[in-house]
Amino acid sequence: MRLIAAILATLLALPAAALDLATPFGNIDGGEIRLSDWQGRPVLVVNTASRCGFTPQYDGLQALYDRYRDAGLIVLAVPSNDFRQELASEAEVKEFCEVNFGLDLPMTTITPVKGPQAHPFYATLAAETGFAPAWNFNKVLIDPDGRVAGTWGSMTRPQSGEITGKIEAMLR
Repeated sequence: MRLIAAILATLLALPAAALDLATPFGNIDGGEIRLSDWQGRPVLVVNTASRCGFTPQYDGLQALYDRYRDAGLIVLAVPSNDFRQELASEAEVKEFCEVNFGLDLPMTTITPVKGPQAHPFYATLAAETGFAPAWNFNKVLIDPDGRVAGTWGSMTRPQSGEITGKIEAMLR
């Protein structure tokens, strides 16, 4: 029992995955977005696409943001064409999301999320945790200390109890 306790204590003392939270994303509204600017708050990062079967999840992402934003949650949409389902320009993506889903959550410019061209956040996420988006609408929850608190694939809906339970625990 003491050996198990010692091993657990050692594991808990290991540094968290060193995610790249400082390298900016382009902001679809102009300027830059840095995850490090939201330190102390939970951030749900979701790679998105406008022409995907999971695109209706935008409704759930906006509802999640509406429900928890005043408590501190950030939901960041990262449009990507890595799976060849995104529109051709940021202007088209922004208009599509506003008209069809009423989105007002933060959104990056069209950004690579996998492979050698992946944004540094996604590259370090894959290197440090082994998680890389396998399709659109993969979700990564970053805790207020900048550590990965959970990752989910496309099939997990934004408002699932698995995701909201972790968010609510962070916002207490």
